[in-house]
Amino acid sequence: MPVREVLILAMSRMRSGICMAGMTTDRDAVTGLRWVRPVREFDTLLPGDMTDANGRLLQCSDVVELNLVSPRPAVDVPHVEDWVADFICCRPRLARRLEGKRRASFFARHLDCAPEDVLVHHARSLCLVRPDYMQASFSLDAYSGKYEARMSLTLPGDITRVNVSVTDLKWRALGRTWLESGGQLALEHAPLKERLRADAIYLTLGLSRNYQGQYWPLVVGVHVVPDYDAAIDANHL
Repeated sequence: MPVREVLILAMSRMRSGICMAGMTTDRDAVTGLRWVRPVREFDTLLPGDMTDANGRLLQCSDVVELNLVSPRPAVDVPHVEDWVADFICCRPRLARRLEGKRRASFFARHLDCAPEDVLVHHARSLCLVRPDYMQASFSLDAYSGKYEARMSLTLPGDITRVNVSVTDLKWRALGRTWLESGGQLALEHAPLKERLRADAIYLTLGLSRNYQGQYWPLVVGVHVVPDYDAAIDANHL
């Protein structure tokens, strides 16, 4: 691929950096549009790699121009979406944002028709879903600084994942503001939507890299309609 526009649908925390994924304008029979996960040829993606010329860390719902060089040579199934990108000679550039009615329409029209390919069969590693039920929880130990964001959710087709880690940067930032100086917070589906003033909540689910012989499901993107505000602190992801 040459320089392509990518709609960011995941901007998430990893232990040693971040992970970004999104959709291009290429059609896909199962997912509607083709997923890509831009990666560096060596080492982990860092926040600076996904910061534009104005110093802004790019976010979910941004449409960015990226130089996608080639699929990663050694395909790591289920991570078939990996593409090596050039973040040095061709910096990411914000083209526009997906907002308002177009944003709401996009998520409703691009739900994955076979999320079991990701969550059960591990044939690929990214999907966009709308849970039938979800509970969000946050915990912050004021003494140690340990912070966690998690979700329990049920998907159409009775695919249930309990206590899944949430690595979405903006969602984690929101949870920190809700907890303020520390403690725990758990919100059931209805109170969560009410607090967010949300008409709908969509999730990007992804699979971790192989750890102890397993691929762990993660919530790598949280998409609230209408959108919510939260400031990401690169020092506290």
